[in-house]
Amino acid sequence: MTRVEQQKMIQDLRGFQARMSREDSAIFDVLSKRDKDDEDLDVPSIRKLEDLHVRYAKRKSKEDIEARWKKLTDGA
Repeated sequence: MTRVEQQKMIQDLRGFQARMSREDSAIFDVLSKRDKDDEDLDVPSIRKLEDLHVRYAKRKSKEDIEARWKKLTDGA
C-alpha cells in the first residue's frame, strides 16, 4: 500500500469514527496518529486499516442505491 492510499483510507474513515465501536475507534485513533506522525504502517496495521475501511466506508453500488430508492418509494 502506498502512502497516498493509506492517507486516503484514513481520510475516508474520519467521517465514520462516530459510528465505530469503542474498540474500532481506539484502533483508528492509533492508526491516524501514526499517519499524522508520517510513520509507515506495518503489515498487521495495514490489514486493520483495510478491515475498518471495508466495514465502515464501503461504497454503495448503483444497484444498491436504486434498490433502496425503490423500496422507499413503493412503501409510500
